Amino acid sequence: MVQEIVIAGFGGQGVLSMGMILAYSGLMEGKEVSWFPAYGPEQRGGTANVTVILSDERISSPVLNSYDVVIVLNQPSLDKFEAMVKPGGSIIYDTEGIQNPPTRTDINVYKTDAMEEAMKMDNARVFNMIVLGGLLKISPMVKLENVVKGLENVLPERHHKLIPMNETAIQKGMEIIEQTSKAI
Repeated sequence: MVQEIVIAGFGGQGVLSMGMILAYSGLMEGKEVSWFPAYGPEQRGGTANVTVILSDERISSPVLNSYDVVIVLNQPSLDKFEAMVKPGGSIIYDTEGIQNPPTRTDINVYKTDAMEEAMKMDNARVFNMIVLGGLLKISPMVKLENVVKGLENVLPERHHKLIPMNETAIQKGMEIIEQTSKAI
């Protein structure tokens, strides 16, 4: 099993954190893991993406040209990464940041209203966990209990009281993700 994922959006949307939590979760399951961030000098508001590879075998390179799953949180990221989804792969997008949804017919397309749900939860900071929940629903590559342990590793100890809220957000993401088109 190999899962090659890229998560892309603006700095401040929790892109790198989401990738780090996924990577820690994979490590806890004994998987080989690569976490490869890329971001501009302006972390908040600039573009950011992270490549995460989870594998049962050694990973030869963290640099990829195509992905099994692409998560895009804004239009520039969709414009850049849509072409990089492997045929038969999946793309997940948040409706808030996308004006022109994906158009490819050889991939599975999923949408989530993660930002809207985060606002309903009265906490925009759980946006990335809602998106992560959607990913885990369509591709359960790691166990939820290991994601919670990953949160413990990523969040500073003073924020561990927020872990139950993040777990609720992940569950909400699993509930609200919708498939809009299936690979032909």
